[in-house]
Amino acid sequence: MPHCTFCGKVTTTAGGLKRHIVGHPECRREWISIIEDTDVENLDAPDTAPGDVHMRSSPDVDHNPTVRKNRRVTVEEVNDVDATSGRYFESQPGAGWAQHQGETVFERYRKEQREEGEEPWAPFENAEEWSLAQWLVKNLGQTQTDEYLKLPITQNRSKLPFHNNRSFLQRVDELPHGPAWSCNMVTVRGNREDENGELLEEEVELWSRDPVECVKELIGNPSFKADMAYNPARAFSDPAGEHRVIDEMWTADWWAEKQKALPDGATIAPIILASDKTSLSQFRGDKTSWPVYMSIGNIAKAKRRQASARASKLDCFTPDARSLAGHRLFHHCMGLLLHPLIAAGNNGVDMVCADSWIRRVYPILAAYVADFPEQCLVSCCKENRCPKCVVGAKERGEVLDSVMRDPESTKIILERRKNGQHPPEFEENGLRAIYKPFWADMPHSDIFLAFTPDLLHQIHKGVFKDHLVKWCVEIIGEEEMDARFKAIPDYPGLRHFKKGISTVKQWTGSEHKEMQRVFIGLLAGAVPSRVLVVARSILDFSYYAQLQIHTAESLEALQAALAGFHANKDVLKELAIRDHFNIPKLHQLTHYARSISLFGAADGFNTELPERLHIDFAKEAYRASNKRDYEQQMVLWLQRQEAVFSRGRYLDWLLQEPAGGMDSRSHSISDSDSESDSTSEESEAAITRATPANKFAATHILAKTPSHPHQSVQNLVHAHALQSFLDTNLPDNTLIPGDHDRFDIYCQVVVVTPPAFQVSEVPMCRRVRATPEKLASGRKPGIPARFDMALISVGPRTSHLRTLDGLRVGQVRAIFTLPRQFGEYPRALAYVELFTPFRARDPSSRMRQVSRSTRQLRRNAAVIHVDDIVRPCHLIPKMGESVAPRLIGGNAYEAANDFYLNDFIDVEMFSRR
Repeated sequence: MPHCTFCGKVTTTAGGLKRHIVGHPECRREWISIIEDTDVENLDAPDTAPGDVHMRSSPDVDHNPTVRKNRRVTVEEVNDVDATSGRYFESQPGAGWAQHQGETVFERYRKEQREEGEEPWAPFENAEEWSLAQWLVKNLGQTQTDEYLKLPITQNRSKLPFHNNRSFLQRVDELPHGPAWSCNMVTVRGNREDENGELLEEEVELWSRDPVECVKELIGNPSFKADMAYNPARAFSDPAGEHRVIDEMWTADWWAEKQKALPDGATIAPIILASDKTSLSQFRGDKTSWPVYMSIGNIAKAKRRQASARASKLDCFTPDARSLAGHRLFHHCMGLLLHPLIAAGNNGVDMVCADSWIRRVYPILAAYVADFPEQCLVSCCKENRCPKCVVGAKERGEVLDSVMRDPESTKIILERRKNGQHPPEFEENGLRAIYKPFWADMPHSDIFLAFTPDLLHQIHKGVFKDHLVKWCVEIIGEEEMDARFKAIPDYPGLRHFKKGISTVKQWTGSEHKEMQRVFIGLLAGAVPSRVLVVARSILDFSYYAQLQIHTAESLEALQAALAGFHANKDVLKELAIRDHFNIPKLHQLTHYARSISLFGAADGFNTELPERLHIDFAKEAYRASNKRDYEQQMVLWLQRQEAVFSRGRYLDWLLQEPAGGMDSRSHSISDSDSESDSTSEESEAAITRATPANKFAATHILAKTPSHPHQSVQNLVHAHALQSFLDTNLPDNTLIPGDHDRFDIYCQVVVVTPPAFQVSEVPMCRRVRATPEKLASGRKPGIPARFDMALISVGPRTSHLRTLDGLRVGQVRAIFTLPRQFGEYPRALAYVELFTPFRARDPSSRMRQVSRSTRQLRRNAAVIHVDDIVRPCHLIPKMGESVAPRLIGGNAYEAANDFYLNDFIDVEMFSRR
């Protein structure tokens, strides 16, 4: 795991290591001295940075001559079990130059406070008053706030300087906030006439703020300093630069190509837009809005995905648009909103960045996150066409290398149509008569390439739920499908559809992903083999698309999975399930590999984030209004929320600054949204029975106290396995375990595994449970027994720890410690029932097969060290053509003998293939 080379502190994440160095003056000074003394031409030395991170040097790198020593090394550590020295970056020359030192908004505000003699929490009097104000703004509406402040106990004991909501909000409004909002009145002329024969007109409100100012705020936010990049780089997993990896936007191809068209030293701020219509009112009313969110690709995608990090800005509310006139209105409003980006993208703007250096920043529209109807709206095409390419309306089900749409030629076609001509390309390309697209004048942008993969709507809800599941239900029947879902064994964190899936009425993305985790295993034996290959190909594609880091091999596998679907899809025609595959969302999958190569991994552009932001920025804002003239009230509410959030981040920043002028002992601010190391204080204080020397091995954590102390375990003491273990590990022991021995029994062990390459950037915590059945008591229902399956290390492992070599499946029956009479033995133990070694993969499902192992007509059991448990795993019983009733009662692990190892239980297990 990452550790500080200056003081030796071990952290569980690279982010935790960065925060440790920033927050400790001694370590920070050592780090700064290393950076200043390091020869920039030899940055690949092992001691150039804490945590064993390296830069792959390039002989022709043109470093910024003005700030040679202070140029930030944008290298981050990845705890990949296959790599011993991290990732290697080769920066592109002539990009991201810093001009001179500047002041961030936090530094400037701290200076102003010192000059005026203000406390950091001003206009509030002290830290306690600020904490109360923060809680009131986040959790209470204006009416509840007023009622709380007028309570006698509040007025008599708290002695607050604000006695009602009005005086409280006056103080909140004194806090600095982000870019100001403005309202533009847009006149819309309809197609209906009034009594005078004139077309009806209506004025709609467009609330927006300057996108350039929003970019300044994002790129200059010191909270994102550790997660910010200013220049493109090629990333490799090896020091020789032979194995390229793509994850963040700055490691992909788009940024590097655009950099060549800009002056030397230019810094690109890739604009990421997201828009989608949402309903504001619930159950009644027709109030809707069309929020547009903006972020920048300089910020790491893990930070952008955190809604609580506020790495995305709400730029505007646009009017509804679905008719042709509405489409034109949408483009007109978007043109008004984004117009400042034209000059800024052409000429650049000097901006103070998060590291306090001023750079010439070129904000360029790079990516657009939207669902399929929204993509068609933005690209000015009909919804029976592809918004990215010019594939024919009836050819989207075929494997074709279609020509991508071109912005320049599209603008020419639309202009000719506007002038009264009838170019054949207008109909051939499926265009709409939108003569002034908002993206027409955007510099260095290609709106058609900008559309990024939409995992939620295109894969999870689209191809999988709306099509694949429906096809399979038609083949095996709804009743059989429900029975198979009921027979799926339990697994920690897995949703069990105990009533099947036919009764689920409201589906979300979470349910779709939960179904994918077990779908292949439950289909095996129920559908023809070619149908199973089709299903497996779609699930393979889904899981490869979810990888957080891509390599050339993973992109090839992504394409191969799609090719496997097309090679076998005709079986659905033979079964009369489908008569064509002209499915828009299916066609969109053909563009995934190129989009990932251009903009980075798809998890950085998922539409799940805008869906979540709708709640924070639109729905909550509407609920806080009085529902009359609500737009202005929503904007004011958002401004106050942003001001309080920004002040909280400012105070956090002061605590991290060595010379922040703020005594951390007298001021304690807890922010539930701030990042922290994944291992909590409680976990650190827990009994850790195994602390492996190998930094890539897992850590095993037990509870501080056993759930069932001093228990007699009949099947344990009577088993030959315990005596065999004692003979091997405690050869001097002469005691024979019996009924009188009492063991401390634990109900679970938490296995903390290091970040997995391509899967996660933070350690993963997984539970392995061994809990007996709990009978019903009164109104409390009983709890079934849970004895989880796990991958057990039974032999020497290969150097490639992400394979299953040297592993075997075992069912954990008990987790315990030895009583003292057997001697002092510090390591926790587990009683497991072993399964056979992995057999050949099933030819159709390509899943590994295992069976229960027996010895002398009894289940093969063993006592092992808890630290031999690598991670939990999931088995799916072989159900055959029709599931047996004995498997449906929730006891499939006991009723079945032959199983499939479920590769799809999570992405990390999927990557162990």
